[in-house]
Amino acid sequence: MTNNNQPKKEKYVTEKGIHTDFVNNMTYGEYLQLDSLLSSQKRLSGHHDEMLFIIIHQVSELWMKMILHELNAAIDSIKKGELQPAFKMLARVSKVQSQIIQAWDVLSTLTPAEYLEFRDKLGQASGFQSYQYRMIEFALGYKTPHVLTIYKKDPELHAHLKEAFEAPSIYDVAIQALSEAGFDINPDLMNRDFSETYEGDETVQAAWVEVYRNVDQYWDLYQLAEKLVDIEDWLQQWRFRHMKTVERIIGHKMGTGGSSGVSYLKKVLDHRFFPELWDIRTQL
Repeated sequence: MTNNNQPKKEKYVTEKGIHTDFVNNMTYGEYLQLDSLLSSQKRLSGHHDEMLFIIIHQVSELWMKMILHELNAAIDSIKKGELQPAFKMLARVSKVQSQIIQAWDVLSTLTPAEYLEFRDKLGQASGFQSYQYRMIEFALGYKTPHVLTIYKKDPELHAHLKEAFEAPSIYDVAIQALSEAGFDINPDLMNRDFSETYEGDETVQAAWVEVYRNVDQYWDLYQLAEKLVDIEDWLQQWRFRHMKTVERIIGHKMGTGGSSGVSYLKKVLDHRFFPELWDIRTQL
């Protein structure tokens, strides 16, 4: 017996003629939660160009979420001695980084006059407060204690950041991989305080030199080293484009969150995450 109270099913035909039922099945928009995603761009000024400013930063945060997803998985993989899966993850990180770098080209279409139309609406909000960016720095080994104080008003987030701050970075686990491969690594590095920024070590440099001079013998470690160099290279390019975009839009004014702006961004360009991997290029 037919139940006439059942809702009528609508069917749509794809290019291949396949009928797809969207009434009882999850749709594209539902899967991606587009209602919430596309309603999250709330301009405070009503100025046309504020939409660009919001979307660029939201998209960058989504890409940073992807970077952290891959970096943390790669760290776990290297810890287990499973280097091959980590290579795919790290290669994906580099590709994502290229997307974030290109976003600065879009934001740089915002002129100083246009930005001034809504800058005062930002209050103390600043990109320097991006906790995901700080977690990426932590995962790469750049640990700055004062950063944690920014997030003290949110205990849950602060605890999450503190855990990442105290965890070994991807370079720490790479050094452990060198030790596991039989290289004579300074034992103090194996159980060091991971909340401190790594400064370099002669035994690590000697190990990487050996890897690069005997690529066939240490192919996996060589690939790991080059993947790390890729990531640092792209990150520095991201930092440079960030600095130039800020300089182009606000010059040397202080940032909205009270940061020194361009002068700070220029300073961090000198920081190196994986020092030996750059130094050995001169030594080889």
